[in-house]
Amino acid sequence: MATVRLEGITRQFGSAVATAATGIADITFEVPDGQFWVLVGPSGCGKSTVLRTIAGLEVATAGELYIGDRRVTQMPARQRDVAMVFQNYALYPHMSVAENLAFGLQMRRVNAQQRQERIVEVAKLLAIDRLLDRKPGQLSGGQQQRVALGRAIARQPQVFLLDEPLSNLDAQLRDETRAELKRLHQQVGITTIYVTHDQVEAMTLADQIVVLNQGRIQQIGDPQTIYAHPANRMIATFLGSPPMNILTATYDGTAFQINGQALPCPEALQAKLQPITGQTYDLGIRPEHLQLCADAGDLKVEISVVEPLGREVLVRARLLTESSSRSSELAFQCRPDQRLCVGDRCSLTLDFNQLFVFDATTGKTLYPLNQL
Repeated sequence: MATVRLEGITRQFGSAVATAATGIADITFEVPDGQFWVLVGPSGCGKSTVLRTIAGLEVATAGELYIGDRRVTQMPARQRDVAMVFQNYALYPHMSVAENLAFGLQMRRVNAQQRQERIVEVAKLLAIDRLLDRKPGQLSGGQQQRVALGRAIARQPQVFLLDEPLSNLDAQLRDETRAELKRLHQQVGITTIYVTHDQVEAMTLADQIVVLNQGRIQQIGDPQTIYAHPANRMIATFLGSPPMNILTATYDGTAFQINGQALPCPEALQAKLQPITGQTYDLGIRPEHLQLCADAGDLKVEISVVEPLGREVLVRARLLTESSSRSSELAFQCRPDQRLCVGDRCSLTLDFNQLFVFDATTGKTLYPLNQL
C-alpha cells in the first residue's frame, strides 16, 4: 500500500492545455495510504485521463507524480506497481478464470505453489472459487467483473485504479456489486482511486471525492461536505438525485423576483448580498427542501409530470408567470398520499436554511459560504 501524490499534473493534447474532451491541467491532490478516493464529473471532464496518467498509460506534459516515496512521473507503467480494472474488464477469452487470475503473478515470476495459494485465496474472497475452470464467455457480467477485480487483487499492488468498472452491469447488479466493492476495500485496505460519472457511486463509495470539470479540479472533500457545501453551481447540480433546482432571480434589495413572483429574502441573507437593484442571481434549492402547502406559500406552480417512486413521489412543475416568456421549471418531492395530477396548480414553501445563491456569471457559491 502507498500514498499517491499528484503535483500540478497536466496532460496536454495538441495545442490545448485542458479541454472538455480530454486534457487536464494543474491536477494536485494526495490520496493517503489505504483510502478510497473517487474521481467524478461529467463525460469528457478528464477523470479517466487522470487515472491513466497515474497508471502510466498517459505521460504527463507537466507536473510530478509520486507513489509512496517513489517519483514515477516518467516511469513505465509496468514499474509503477499499480493494478487497473477497465470498464470492459479486459479478460483473456481463451484463458480460464484461474489462468486469468494467475496471469499477473506469472508475469512477476511468482512460483507455482504461491500462485495457486494466491488464486484460491482471492477466489474465495470474491466468491468465484466455483468458477475457476470456466472461460470468460461462460460468465455473467457480474462474474466477469469479479474476475477482473480478482486479477488485480492477486498481484497485491500498492494502488488499485478502477475506471468505471460497474457501468456495464444492470441496475440491481450494480447496486449489489457497489456494496461488495466497499466491503472488499475494508478487507483488503489497498489505496484505491475510482473513476465514475455516477454520482451515487461517488457518494456511497468514497472516503473523499474529487470533482472534475473541463479538465480541472472543482472541489475535493468527503461526500457529505461536498453535497452540503458545493463550491459552485456545477457541483451543486451534479451531486444529488434528483438534481438541485436552479432558478434565475432578480434581486430588488428585499426580495427575489422569479418569473413575476416575489420570493422574500431573509434578513440574514440580505446582509450577504450586494444591495444592487436588478442584480441577477441563480438560486438553488434541492427537491427535498420544497414542500406542498395549503396556503399562499412561497412559489406558485403548475404540475407538468408526476413520477411515483414508491415511498415518495417526484413531481416536476413550472412556475406560474403572467408574462409570455418561458417559465422556470423545478422538481419537488411529496408523499404518495398527496394526490397530484398534471395541470393541477398548487403552492410550495421552501426551507430558506437550505437555499443556495450562486453568481449568475461564474457559478461560484455566494451563500451559504463554506465555513468548514
